[in-house]
Amino acid sequence: MGIRITRIRPGDHDSQAPPPPSIAVETGEGEPPQRDHSVLRRPSIYSTIDTAPQLGFYANNTMTGRLQHSRPSLEFLRKTSGEPHQVIGGDGTLSVNWDLPPPPSEDSGNPAGEPVRFGWFMGVTVRVMLNIWGVILFLRLTWITSEAGIILTWVIILMSVVITTITAMSVSAISTNGKVYSGGAYFMISRTLGPEMGGPIGVVFSFANALACALNTVGFAETVRDLLVEYDAQMVDPINDVRIIGVLTVTALLMISLAGMEWESKAQIFFFVVLLVSFANYFVGTVIPATVEKQATGFFSYRKEIFVSNLLPEWRGPDSGFFQMFSIFFPAATGILSGVNICGDLKDPETAIPKGTLLAIFWTTVSYLAVAITAGGCVIRDASGNLNDSVSFNATEGCVGLGCDYGWDFYACQQNNTCNFGLANDFQVMRMASGFGHLITAGVFAASLSSALGFLVSAPKVFQCLCNDNIYPYIGFFGKGYGKNNEPLRAYVLTFLIAIAFILIANLNVIAPLISNFFLCSYALINFSCFHASITNSPGWRPSYKYYSPWASLFGATISVILMFLFTWWAALITFSIILFLLGYVIYKKPQVNWGSSVQASTYNMALSYSVSLSGVEDHVKNYRPQCLVLTGPPNLRPALVDFVGSFTKNICLMICGNIIMEEENSDAPQHSADSLIKWLNKRKVRAFYTRFNANSLREGACNLLQSTGLGKMKPNILVMGFKANWRESTPRSLEDYITTINDTFDSNYGVCILRMMDGLDISEELEMEEGENQSSVNPAFDASESGQTWPSDDVDRESENEDEASANQTRTVFQNKQGKKSIDIYWISDDGGLTLLIPYLLTRRKRWHRCKVRVFITGQQQTIEEDRNEMMSLLKKFRLDIADVIVMTDRNKNPVPKNWKRFEESVAPFRLNQEEHPDVPLHELRRESPWKVSDKDLEALKPKSEKMVCLNEIIRRNSKHAAFVIVSLPVNQSGCPSSLYMAWLDALTCGLHCPALLIRGNQQNVLTFYCQ
Repeated sequence: MGIRITRIRPGDHDSQAPPPPSIAVETGEGEPPQRDHSVLRRPSIYSTIDTAPQLGFYANNTMTGRLQHSRPSLEFLRKTSGEPHQVIGGDGTLSVNWDLPPPPSEDSGNPAGEPVRFGWFMGVTVRVMLNIWGVILFLRLTWITSEAGIILTWVIILMSVVITTITAMSVSAISTNGKVYSGGAYFMISRTLGPEMGGPIGVVFSFANALACALNTVGFAETVRDLLVEYDAQMVDPINDVRIIGVLTVTALLMISLAGMEWESKAQIFFFVVLLVSFANYFVGTVIPATVEKQATGFFSYRKEIFVSNLLPEWRGPDSGFFQMFSIFFPAATGILSGVNICGDLKDPETAIPKGTLLAIFWTTVSYLAVAITAGGCVIRDASGNLNDSVSFNATEGCVGLGCDYGWDFYACQQNNTCNFGLANDFQVMRMASGFGHLITAGVFAASLSSALGFLVSAPKVFQCLCNDNIYPYIGFFGKGYGKNNEPLRAYVLTFLIAIAFILIANLNVIAPLISNFFLCSYALINFSCFHASITNSPGWRPSYKYYSPWASLFGATISVILMFLFTWWAALITFSIILFLLGYVIYKKPQVNWGSSVQASTYNMALSYSVSLSGVEDHVKNYRPQCLVLTGPPNLRPALVDFVGSFTKNICLMICGNIIMEEENSDAPQHSADSLIKWLNKRKVRAFYTRFNANSLREGACNLLQSTGLGKMKPNILVMGFKANWRESTPRSLEDYITTINDTFDSNYGVCILRMMDGLDISEELEMEEGENQSSVNPAFDASESGQTWPSDDVDRESENEDEASANQTRTVFQNKQGKKSIDIYWISDDGGLTLLIPYLLTRRKRWHRCKVRVFITGQQQTIEEDRNEMMSLLKKFRLDIADVIVMTDRNKNPVPKNWKRFEESVAPFRLNQEEHPDVPLHELRRESPWKVSDKDLEALKPKSEKMVCLNEIIRRNSKHAAFVIVSLPVNQSGCPSSLYMAWLDALTCGLHCPALLIRGNQQNVLTFYCQ
């Protein structure tokens, strides 16, 4: 009995009580249902709920239209029993309930018609050969041979082939490293190097294809114009005739393109056959004995003397030269990406692109070399075309020139520069040398029209992909597709308009160098993409095509850039200026795309290499940087703490936001995903890492984070916390946990910073109120005008609504405001190595704080006040710190104001250890049971210190009324001091301040030095 498993959709059941998604097991009795491959789940042998490997888990449904499967999560596998629930349906079907989430719904928007797909020969080989065989072959190659000679013409051809072959191998490697879709060169470069380089080259390459369309159209128009002149049917004048014919031609090509890929493919087949016939006609014509009329135009069939005379170059005119000829010829080699540009219309791009492109390059290279050597062996450079210039073989005295050996004297036209025929003067040499001239004309028509049509199709396809990626604004309009092949009709019209603009130039020799620069730039980036992807050694770089070398790709990229400047330096500068402008825009905008580019892999390699190298370097005080572990919890709930640390660590120091999740919070508080919180940090432009740790207590979590976070030398050396504003109402265990965390940090030789805001740091209540009332609740610690600002959430799926909130809410804090000319007051009570001075110095380097003046307050005696001040000024000057003033406090030993002292005593009262209530229990036993409580003995012994804390607070409030920020040395908690009393000291130091206050203490090691070594 056969057993089959199929997925039961919820919609297949009774609508009143839809069961969860299930798997139906058919026993084979009766007619089995139609197999649905899109939802079939094959179980693993380990468990019936586990799944075997299958394609659906790896397919990208956004690109292929295939229904994407989701494999069971680890949480599901861990928490679900091994056997699914079995349900017997009314028809006897055994249903197995997997409790799996349903797969994504089918996209009903797919076009009903099946798109046209091409194989490697018709889709790539024929298309590439037709684009390479353009107007340069028929109208300029023989002229280049006359200028450069056969040898240098072969060098030009072979150099072009080297560049195109290396590029083709790079393209083959990239295109076989994963499934390639529409977009051609732009798609490959952008998915390899990222949108930063892909976006600019997509614009440039699309524009280059539009120019190539104009080039071939002008070549066709020149041929038609010459025919009109030959038959005395000129319309206006030579230039305007080319313009008129060119515009009419490109309009006709547009109509063919708009008709769809099927008509375009049929037209290309016709052009290919015509070209093959014209080639055969030319080569046959070169072996046919020359008629008198052909001899008058310089054709004498194969002659040794003609071949030898045409071997070396003969430059004519100021614009002649090797690189000038190279720049004119190179567009003839630029059709190699024609197959790549329509990769979305190929049946198997990974196989078709390497095979078809390289085969097309080989055969077109053979044809170019053959045309150059045959033309150079049959036709002399100058001929008049006048039958009266013939001389008898017996009367050659006084005859000068190569034609004399064959009975022709062309010396007169050579001297007068009136020769209209020969290799150097006639662009229609192939037509003259062929067996039947009109077939060559047909070949010119086929070559120019096929190339123009190919480029007219390629440019919109590339531009459509660029538009759909939304990298640049205002171009999405052109990305809309129509029909079963998703044809970009609007992009066709745009390409048509660009082509017309350059057709109006009506000069082939002007357009060709421009195209050469654009295509060379594209080839350089393609080769560099292959090189870069190879050297990063990313595990994701696994091309099926193995016959490539990253160093050959680098050579191809380098030589392409060099040739750009050798061809036309001003065009190269314009090209690079355009690319740099577009590159700068993408870098500034930072599009929200992730294509797994080689730039990401390279960044990882460099980070890993530098981190390993740094681990072998000893620390030096000159290179000290505050590397902060910030206990923010979810960063979006304490933005002020995040902004404060980000203000002095951005781009220069390490910042890690730590979120310690305690057991009681796991079930009660909603948790944001790490990805959403990282997006919140990025949107806030805070350069920080985020890590989450589950622990039983704050102390345990902080201790583990300090030991485990970081890498090598990139490890925290400062713990930054928020002030525990609710310490009086919190549980004794929570208070003890907070203080022991500070103590453990000191014991681990770390610095500690505690930030206090007047109205606290946690804005979770404000966010909840804003969500409930749909309006922002203003916390006085924040800027009221912008406390409710949000940024649009991404279009990607979120795991929960909490992620949306974490990514969207952006509250503006005081640390994001310009502080003007306020002061930063530093109360440097204890020398901690200089961290108390370094943090405000780094803060004033930021634009928002750089106008603030820094004042340092120190303690001293009345009789030595001037000496103390001068000594401190001298020290600060050696540290090269810009300190506005140093103030010596001499009233630190005064008694505090009674009102303030009473407030301090009231804050400690709830934590007093009342021994009278337990007279029979020894004091040490009571302290062991409640270590946070303060005994009368402790309070009396530490009263002088407590008075100094209260007195210092009075001094701070008196001197720092208008300060933007107050920084105070953090007292170190000595063993034996109860946690509640130490917390009361911290509260007393910073209470009543309207501005942010920072309690700070380094690890007693120097972080500042005035030595140069």
